[in-house]
Amino acid sequence: MKLPVPADVPPADRLGRVHLVGIGGAGLSGIARILLARGVGVSGSDGADSPTLDALRALGARVHVGHAAEQLGDADTVVVSTAVREDNPEYVEAVARGLLVLPRSAALASLMAGRRVVAVAGTHGKTTTTSLLTVALQHAGADPTYAIGGDLSATGVNAAKGSGDLFVAEADESDGAFLHYAPHAAVVTNVEADHLDHWLSEEAYVAAFDRFADTVHPDGFLVCCVDDPGAARLADRQEAAGRRVVRVSAREPGALAGVELWSPGEHYLADALAALAAGVTLGLDEAALVAGVASYTGTKRRMEPKGTAAGVRVYDSYAHHPTEIAGDLQSARALAGEGRVVVAYQPHLVSRTRLMGAAMGEALGAADEVVVCDVYLSRDDPDPEVTGALVAGAVPLPAERVRFVPDLDDVAATLVSLARSGDVVLTLGAGDVTRVAPEVLALLEARGA
Repeated sequence: MKLPVPADVPPADRLGRVHLVGIGGAGLSGIARILLARGVGVSGSDGADSPTLDALRALGARVHVGHAAEQLGDADTVVVSTAVREDNPEYVEAVARGLLVLPRSAALASLMAGRRVVAVAGTHGKTTTTSLLTVALQHAGADPTYAIGGDLSATGVNAAKGSGDLFVAEADESDGAFLHYAPHAAVVTNVEADHLDHWLSEEAYVAAFDRFADTVHPDGFLVCCVDDPGAARLADRQEAAGRRVVRVSAREPGALAGVELWSPGEHYLADALAALAAGVTLGLDEAALVAGVASYTGTKRRMEPKGTAAGVRVYDSYAHHPTEIAGDLQSARALAGEGRVVVAYQPHLVSRTRLMGAAMGEALGAADEVVVCDVYLSRDDPDPEVTGALVAGAVPLPAERVRFVPDLDDVAATLVSLARSGDVVLTLGAGDVTRVAPEVLALLEARGA
């Protein structure tokens, strides 16, 4: 559900008690963490229990599994995830009571009030770059508040209240959320058409990034990773309009030359350079920032090492766009060395697969063995014409090296049947394919016993 952002969003200390519908998701759980740290009363609900809900309960939130109108309790404000449907009983009850109802973007903007915001946007690499910037700033003594779309490996959390005046936030373009933050500074990693179910055309998607850059404070700045043509063109347009633009390129690593990053891959180097450039332009010590980048150990679900068994290394990553798939397979190839890359991919969203399924399959051709699952629906309705078979059929490998395995429960066993010592197994996708990696490790351990 896409809710409008009110013209006047109150700061967090004027929201009263806040109830979050979909509190277990990456976006709302981070908002809940910061609200709780600021002493705001928090309740919420989600469709299934999870370690995230347990963590929020431990912090003092009143959290329910399932949705019911009475769970709003004495809430003054209700925050609704984009995954929530209009017939959700808690949303219906909030409207009936006349409560303030906010989308995720407005709730995040409420938390930003009074802080110097650095917003990180881009089609790919937002989570990694936001994470890198957060760790680098912490290392340089800035102690920012942060809200990230994934859990930092070092802390195990996706958001925290800092004591400094900086607020580092992942700025999501998928539903236009990034247009509501009015940051002091912004980072754009790349601009490549996506989320066309919302934007409807590539032109509208690209124009949204100009609108985002236009929201940056006149005294602030914009960092662009100009190896990407879309971000380079954005930099040109914004510079011509008088914006202060800082350009970074992975082909010119500069201060990071010789620094060993947590994962190989040119796209990860670009993310690190963007984070470093933002920190330096904010006025932080460059040597401390570089040391922070070098200390970064990753973010959950971004080329995350899950373990090794029977000589097979297993990784999990969030990639769901053809460019992201290609980037993570480049990293996997570097990690595999003389071994093979065995990948399981779960397409994400019917709308994206309809438009990009063939390109997803083409990108998967960089692996040695490919398993494609069925489409993870998320907010979409199923379409019998758009399944994982569309992607599998486009993989440019011999047929015996490509398998369409629609049932996710069968994927781990298929991967284990393919993998041998020295290989890298990589699970890719933004849905529940992440649960396959632990299953693979368990089966490999049983095979090696």
